[in-house]
Amino acid sequence: MNFPFYIAKRYLRSKSSQNAVNIINFITFLVIVIGSAALFIVLSAFAGLKTFSLSFTNTFDPDLKALPVSGKHFSISPLEEEKLSQIDGLASYSKELEERAYLNFRGKSTIAFIKGVDGNYRSVTGVDSTLYFGNWGVIEQNAVIGIGIYNLLGVPPDNYQSPMSVLVPKPGKGSLSQQALNSKPYNQLALVVSGVYAVEENLDKKYVFTTLNLVQELLEKDSTQVSGVNFKLASGSGIDAVANDVRSVLGDKVLLLNRQQLNGTLYRMLNTENLATYLIFTLVLIIALFNVVGAIIMMILDKQQNSKTLFSLGATIKELRRVYFIQGVMVTSLGGCIGILIGILLIGSQIALGWLKITPSLAYPVEFNFSNLVLVLVTIVVLGLISSKIASSRISKKLIEA
Repeated sequence: MNFPFYIAKRYLRSKSSQNAVNIINFITFLVIVIGSAALFIVLSAFAGLKTFSLSFTNTFDPDLKALPVSGKHFSISPLEEEKLSQIDGLASYSKELEERAYLNFRGKSTIAFIKGVDGNYRSVTGVDSTLYFGNWGVIEQNAVIGIGIYNLLGVPPDNYQSPMSVLVPKPGKGSLSQQALNSKPYNQLALVVSGVYAVEENLDKKYVFTTLNLVQELLEKDSTQVSGVNFKLASGSGIDAVANDVRSVLGDKVLLLNRQQLNGTLYRMLNTENLATYLIFTLVLIIALFNVVGAIIMMILDKQQNSKTLFSLGATIKELRRVYFIQGVMVTSLGGCIGILIGILLIGSQIALGWLKITPSLAYPVEFNFSNLVLVLVTIVVLGLISSKIASSRISKKLIEA
């Protein structure tokens, strides 16, 4: 057996004759356990919050989306649609046309986006799961609105006698004429609310869903003009390969974005928060691991006579330094593993039992990621190596012979 490792293992298991040294060693070990457990729990909690936050936007966002490179709209011909349907790895696609609109009902009004979608939209996205009550309608004039809009306007469902009004400005065509001045400067559409969706506050006030052809007529667009095309990939398909095939069909008039790119700001914010939290807790661990340096130095002083005996028997200064270096690494590694195990048990119990609640019906979201486990373990080991190296370097010939 390696000599320094054998001595370090003996020192790790044996108690000091000085009670103060034993207390310091226990506190040091406890700090490492608590610190590593806290870091793993916080990272798992942020991973859960990230998934939870993205689940709201992912409801409306497809796997891949085509948007116009310039302007608000682009045209997609029947030939292009036929070619899209033949792309390998593409399960389905859906056309949409959206525009900001003014909503009015019995003197109450608000601004939202009216989104016209075709029959494939619900199969391409997960919007069906957001329906709070009602249905997607059986007639062309039906619409589904967010619960935020529903509460603002107070529009009752299936109100055919007094439907909700949707107004959008007429597109400009040349100079103004007297006839244009005398006519209404907007197009108007009457919609009967058949259902209400609920996701989260901002999205609940954003959309009014209805059929694509109605919105095309409202905006004075022909049947080929859309503001976006949503794509759903077949299981196991590579998004890059499908994107290249779609780009070869639609050309340079569209910009293809995946789900992460569609919510780039949100992803960056969540990743930044996660990194900031990791750095803050790592700083706390760095401060805490100064205890390791102090504990090892106390151990060196306590075992000074033992070190002197080992030196007299032929042990070198380098070997004695390795003894205390290995001891420090073993303490931090063991404490880190125990802390991570405690963190795994707490996160696992939260996933299984949901004992910590945000609301009476919603458990605090956490997520077990193997990458977080490795990150915490590597952090603890690296910091343990540094602190053990600093402390063990205090061993010198002068100290031993004193």
